[in-house]
Amino acid sequence: MTAAETIKKTFTKEKLHQFVFGTREKQGVGKQLVIYGLLICIGFIYLYPMLYMLSTSFMNRDDLLDTSVKWLPSTLYLQNYVDAAKSMDFWMSLAKGILIAGLPTLCNLFICMVVGYGFARYDFKGKKIMMGILIFSYILPSQVTMIPTYVLYNKMGILGTLWTFILPAVFGNGLNAPIFILIFYQFFRQVPKVLMEAAAIDGAGHFKAFFRIAVPSAVPAIVTVVLFSFVWYWNESYLTELYVQGLASKSIWTNLVVQLKNFDTAFESKAVTGDTATSLNESVRMAATTLSILPLLLMYLVLQKQFVESIDRAGITGE
Repeated sequence: MTAAETIKKTFTKEKLHQFVFGTREKQGVGKQLVIYGLLICIGFIYLYPMLYMLSTSFMNRDDLLDTSVKWLPSTLYLQNYVDAAKSMDFWMSLAKGILIAGLPTLCNLFICMVVGYGFARYDFKGKKIMMGILIFSYILPSQVTMIPTYVLYNKMGILGTLWTFILPAVFGNGLNAPIFILIFYQFFRQVPKVLMEAAAIDGAGHFKAFFRIAVPSAVPAIVTVVLFSFVWYWNESYLTELYVQGLASKSIWTNLVVQLKNFDTAFESKAVTGDTATSLNESVRMAATTLSILPLLLMYLVLQKQFVESIDRAGITGE
């Protein structure tokens, strides 16, 4: 048998197809190359800005002016973070930001859970109409209701306070509350009705069945809602400035994202003029940006496993 015949016998059309596309039990090499290639490209698109931000934040002024320095700074210049933290009033802004995002998140969580459970477990008159209104309220752009909401808060005298975020959340109208209601609605529909019927036979009322059976089983949905709600409130700089700080009279409430938005002005007012070591440059801006997202990165790193499992089990895509 010649070498050509041996190669032809070894690499038949069927074996070549299995090698490239795989079988039911195992993925082929060609398919794996395509999948990992796409993942690497997509991951690079997301990671490139982060890597650039971190690299630049540790550069000193000489590294910025040196064209030979691209990714690796000559030294880890930590003074950028010191100057940025001082200009942003980091620790105070961090504490206030946690309150601004955390308190409405807790209200959002409880109210959306109750409303979602009601839609999932009870049939009542006008249920479909209310579901339609719920979906429409999510589709409606927030810019349409921004000015009327501002006028309402001004008449109520709550501008410049946390109540501008807490009150809507208490009444189920918090930031992106409709999607959280739909998440709980989708999740509670999957809870077996026999559990609720068994609880009713044992004498459990509506509230007891909710708190003793529904809530403990909804941990994945709870984690999903808490993380999404906290991140959205944390990143909402415009509404925070408009409602919580107030346009007419600035209140004491602020967060790191708002401080980052006004970073240039704050830095120039606090930095030593004429000192090249503390002058405003791209490295200081990147350090300030890193500090503003650092709490969210740490929270995701700690809760990464629970977050992925929650997304998978809560059915956030609606499938």
